[in-house]
Amino acid sequence: MSIQMPDSAKRAGALAAHGKTESAIRIMVVDDQRLFCESIAGLLAAQPAFEVVATACNGAECIELACQLTPDIILMDVKMPQLDGIEATRRIKATIPQTRVILLTTFTSDGYVLDGLAAGASGYLLKDSSTAGLISAIKAVHAGEQVTAPNITSRMMQLLERQNAERKQENDGLTERELETLKLVARGMVAKEIARSLAISEKTVRNHISNIYHKLGIYDRSQIVIYAMKNGLVDIHEV
Repeated sequence: MSIQMPDSAKRAGALAAHGKTESAIRIMVVDDQRLFCESIAGLLAAQPAFEVVATACNGAECIELACQLTPDIILMDVKMPQLDGIEATRRIKATIPQTRVILLTTFTSDGYVLDGLAAGASGYLLKDSSTAGLISAIKAVHAGEQVTAPNITSRMMQLLERQNAERKQENDGLTERELETLKLVARGMVAKEIARSLAISEKTVRNHISNIYHKLGIYDRSQIVIYAMKNGLVDIHEV
């Protein structure tokens, strides 16, 4: 009588055969240029810390596969047929918010960058990034950080400062305490640190964060960072 191995056991065995562990970061690569897509997938698959679970050539295919596989990280091009990377990011974050998206593209215009980050992307990198830089960015995003290419960060700072000077800050119904909590979250503090800073309980902090998500219609901390920067609540150097 044959014994069927559970999927978890099969995965563990397959990973071990390739020198990886079950803690490997599960990655999907999405790009309509197949040669580039396969090259990046091969490069990442060679890293012990990464497991490439799928590749896709457009946003629609990406969403379908992502819903089935729930990867940890999706590396996504911006301009693709059928569904672009920004809209695909928005739909993925609405459906599987725990999956983080890094946009990897050649487009550097302010509109693409801000639209991508506003859609919920946790990173915006250029295709001329170094291998070491890409690997480091994936690990940082998996750890909950926000990453952008250095030259884009500089331009974003100037753009956000200009926007902050031109627009009146809107709090979207947030209470004073929720605003204080939002600023600290945007600066990278966790619930325990925020509780200590504001002299409140961790449960209260979590309630504030939940209210912030609900009132702003956002899904994760990376979007809190974007909101805080856009509204002048934190400086880009603080995040």
